[in-house]
Amino acid sequence: MTAHILSDTRVLTGRSLRHILRSPDTIITTAVTPVAMMLLFVYVFGGAISTGAGGPYVNYLLPGILLITISSGVAYTAYRLFLDLQGGIFERFRSMPVARPSVLWAHVLTSLAANFAAVAIVVGVALVMGFRSGASVAAWLAVVGILALFTLALTWIAVIAGLLAKTVDGASGFSYPLIFLPFISSAFVPTGSMPGPVAWFAENQPVTSIVDTIRALLAQEPVGGGIWTALAWLVGILAVAYGFATVIYRRKSG
Repeated sequence: MTAHILSDTRVLTGRSLRHILRSPDTIITTAVTPVAMMLLFVYVFGGAISTGAGGPYVNYLLPGILLITISSGVAYTAYRLFLDLQGGIFERFRSMPVARPSVLWAHVLTSLAANFAAVAIVVGVALVMGFRSGASVAAWLAVVGILALFTLALTWIAVIAGLLAKTVDGASGFSYPLIFLPFISSAFVPTGSMPGPVAWFAENQPVTSIVDTIRALLAQEPVGGGIWTALAWLVGILAVAYGFATVIYRRKSG
């Protein structure tokens, strides 16, 4: 059974990836807005922003920009899933010996690959803009792992949106709050510079702990207990989103 699921997931993921390769503008579009934000904040606002951290502002900014890149990218997963539902592809799969979990996992793994391609573009632009890190290979692997967990958590939320949406706009519109959330966090400025209630929200929402952990890893600084807070948020969101998505999918495909 497990081999059957893995085989079907591989085939269906290949199908989804071919769609991405035929329209690479999806990845480029995902990266354009975060790159534009990075250019704006570094070259227009950066001189007026005091973070209290050493090094160029792009070093401080990049972790938050990476999360925004992923937050905008997962909208395409909901969009593609919605189109599959409307196109009747799920009904066709039900008439074939295809493992049901493979259908969703194919979309999830495609999201992971597409979003990491967009992240690579953003990091490349950041390097041109002066981003530098002396982080070890282990630290970079930890960053990649955190970004992968973040992508998986948000992608399963996107799966829920794609399964429940009634329109194309509804399928992708869920991502707007996710894109906005890093703005009320430590992604752009320290939370201590914010008014009391805003600072409290910023310090206790998941993006801040994730951004601070990635920033510390890249800056070769101690991550402290923040990494456990970040991982708890990510694993918790992933588990809840996966559970709801699975239940909704079973009802729709039952």
